[in-house]
Amino acid sequence: MNEEQYWTQRYKEHHTGWNIGYPSTPIKDYIDQLDDKEIKILIPGAGNAYEAEYLWQQGFRQVHILDISILPLQAFIERNESFPRSQVHHGDFFDYHDQFDLILEQTFFCSFVPTDENRRAYAKHMASLLKSNGKLVGVWFDFPLTEDMENRPFGGNKELYISYLTPYFKTITFDRCYNSIPPRLGKELFGIFEVL
Repeated sequence: MNEEQYWTQRYKEHHTGWNIGYPSTPIKDYIDQLDDKEIKILIPGAGNAYEAEYLWQQGFRQVHILDISILPLQAFIERNESFPRSQVHHGDFFDYHDQFDLILEQTFFCSFVPTDENRRAYAKHMASLLKSNGKLVGVWFDFPLTEDMENRPFGGNKELYISYLTPYFKTITFDRCYNSIPPRLGKELFGIFEVL
């Protein structure tokens, strides 16, 4: 089963435990302190894209979402009829090319099979999608990586993530989330990284 089939099947079977039905608190709180509503933003692996919906409601008009499965994108469009279809992208992250001021990461890194090759490719491609001084901001899961390659999302820790991001990014902040939703408290890291 390829990645698109895998994720589409998860949505079809409603095996979407990550779907909380609203923007996650760490991302929402970050959005709330953004002043420039003209910045161009990408949310890769957007899923139901509640963060994009919130951005749109707050007046950000250069918001783009990307997902490998069409199903959550269709659900997003149904909920957000005024959102431009040209800013909804169905495709593989690694085949997508554009330039952004900000990329919001909602545990997208943790969705990939955790091979060294995949994780290096993620960091490199994230950097390629950012303009000069662009930022990668968001949430990474902080729990042990197991040997179970079917149990997504996959875990990791601060040191592991930094090892992949350091060749391409300067770390502004990367610490345990203080404002996670209760079921995720103690299991999330919030980071701000600036592209080199």
